[in-house]
Amino acid sequence: MSRLTELLRQVQQSNPNLAADLSAEVNAITARRSFGLHFERHTPETVELPSRIIRKGDKVRFLPERSSSAFRHPDNRVWRVTGIRRDGDSAMATLVYVDQRNGEFVTDERKTDDLVVVAEFRDPIYPGLRSTGKVERGGDKPFHAVINAENYHALQTLLYTHEGKVDAIYIDPPYNTGAKDWKYNNNYVDKDDSYRHSKWLAFMERRLKLAKRLLNPRNSVLILAIDENEVHRIALLLQQMFTGSKVQMVTVLINPAGASIIDQFSRVDEHLLFVHIGSARPARTITDTTPGTSTFLREDGEAKPFTWEPFQRSGGNSRRQDTKAKFFPVYIHEDTGLIAGCGDHLPLEVDISDAPAAPPGCIAQWPIKKDGTEACWQLSAPTFRQYLAEGRIRIGRRNARTGRWGLSFLTKGHMAAISNGELVVEGRDETGALIVKNAEGRVRTQVGKTMWTNGAYSATEHGSTLLKKFLPRRSFPFPKSLYAVEDALRYYIGNKPDAVVIDFFAGSGTTMHAVARLNHQDGGQRRCICITNNEVSEEEQGELRAQGYRPGDAEWEKVGICEYITKPRIRAAFTGIDSDGNAIEGNYRFTDPFPIADGFEENVEFFDLTYESPRRVAHNRAFESIGPLLWLKAGARGQKIEEVTDSFAVADTYGVLFDLDTSAEFIAKVMQRESVEMAYIVTDDDRRFQLVCKELPHRVTPVRLYESYLNNFEINAGRG
Repeated sequence: MSRLTELLRQVQQSNPNLAADLSAEVNAITARRSFGLHFERHTPETVELPSRIIRKGDKVRFLPERSSSAFRHPDNRVWRVTGIRRDGDSAMATLVYVDQRNGEFVTDERKTDDLVVVAEFRDPIYPGLRSTGKVERGGDKPFHAVINAENYHALQTLLYTHEGKVDAIYIDPPYNTGAKDWKYNNNYVDKDDSYRHSKWLAFMERRLKLAKRLLNPRNSVLILAIDENEVHRIALLLQQMFTGSKVQMVTVLINPAGASIIDQFSRVDEHLLFVHIGSARPARTITDTTPGTSTFLREDGEAKPFTWEPFQRSGGNSRRQDTKAKFFPVYIHEDTGLIAGCGDHLPLEVDISDAPAAPPGCIAQWPIKKDGTEACWQLSAPTFRQYLAEGRIRIGRRNARTGRWGLSFLTKGHMAAISNGELVVEGRDETGALIVKNAEGRVRTQVGKTMWTNGAYSATEHGSTLLKKFLPRRSFPFPKSLYAVEDALRYYIGNKPDAVVIDFFAGSGTTMHAVARLNHQDGGQRRCICITNNEVSEEEQGELRAQGYRPGDAEWEKVGICEYITKPRIRAAFTGIDSDGNAIEGNYRFTDPFPIADGFEENVEFFDLTYESPRRVAHNRAFESIGPLLWLKAGARGQKIEEVTDSFAVADTYGVLFDLDTSAEFIAKVMQRESVEMAYIVTDDDRRFQLVCKELPHRVTPVRLYESYLNNFEINAGRG
């Protein structure tokens, strides 16, 4: 900044106003970012919407001719639809394109069947949901949801239903390896693209901005899986975006055999980045991420005998000057070997030789390291006296060589383990210390570590191989270990039985599967929303085009990720029946082993994202698509209101008042059904809306339709 400061000083002499403006901009940048991550944020991003009906005013591209090689050199020009006319059984669109080279207008006319709608990310959308099936095995439990959609638009949609209400987001985004594993502007990005990293960062930043608004600002977590190709860049981006939040990285051993990389070390790991929002912290769990290093468990999973914590501090901040109030003498009866008490802390400027003498018959034991330097205890003198009276200080044998006694104590963590039944107290010993043992049949909870080496995290055995059980003869590249995702989530939602989890790079659906596993273990009602597109791999695209198929055709769509992998995997996991209709063999392992064929007592509904006309929405003619959003916003539990009535409809958790003239009956019905927590009121009249609100019970949240919906998507357009 020194060179820039000097230049600003020079400008100040000739043009003070310009210098002031430049300084303000520089200050804004330096206040926002204390380090540099530079990439092209303004690279445009668009997405094609094959299922969207062509309307006047839309932006469109030409679809390649069937059975042609045009897809190798696609026409990426974006045209505007200026009109639509009928021509027999076909609809013809009149098109205009502005040539950026000379500013001239080019016109054309094409069948709407040969066009695809293009959405740019600054364009407002008005989304809905269309159900494509469901699995109901969970009784009155809330529904999970799988949404087939471009994830940026799906995140915009969820801002209407879940802004600030999400407890955890787990994502496994494309790793940007250069192997054409993701698209930008309808083209695969490969290793030769000089803007590959900028495109990826811009792509991620737009989505993370929306994700941040979905997370509960008081307590939530974002978990992001990544490998070495982008880990350092995305870590910087997360730190810039989530200011004030702790970002921590964990390394996971996913492939002990190693993946060969030409001229490089064989890769065996990948990384999890945890962003702690608000008060979120990883909880103590029964998870042993690094077998063989646990204080509580042997490598075979059996409990080790309970051990007390050494009373003399070691490692960081263990010197006398580091914690001055914790340097004091412990008095020990020389004959009996019992603790008599302790002295007050000795000020740093006072030498031990000048300390008060020990009581008669006692020896003063100070915190001294093996090399003779002064250390400190774990507690202050007043706290030591309290712990001693409570039996939380224990004295061991005297070392014949050094003449010192071993001292240990029970930590707050130990006491918490006693309170929750992980440890049991069986009286006091002859010295007055508590007798503490492991509880029979209980596993001690522990703090997670930053290196995860548990065999449960093998992506080959518990990702790819496990997935084959659910989807025989189908393949999906690099699915995550089910148990790695489960354990990552357990640290943050294990104690939140009603948590809401989102995965907007859902892939094969591992995250929802892991949430179902957590529910199975404690009877929780956590719910997961998985978002994935229906993309077809580059190789499959070539084969399909050669057969004359294009995006939007049934033959094309049925082999996309969502239809061919995600939905069948979730259906198979929940029912215990594989994609071929057979009971799945084998058992789940680790924390909660049980037959895979048992499935889960869970509910899930599958949706496609739709794109609605705001005029149709405002005139109550798109309720079939908007209705599922209202149900999702109300908690996705119980009956769904699916069509407009002449008066009103009341479901398990929400109601919709279509005709204000029936408001008295509607309010009476809502009052009778105590499970109703949200009321949607269709009206353009704010005065009448307020009158209905006043009559509703306090437990019910009123929402005005369709103002709240339309405003949400108009305001949020382009904000990502």
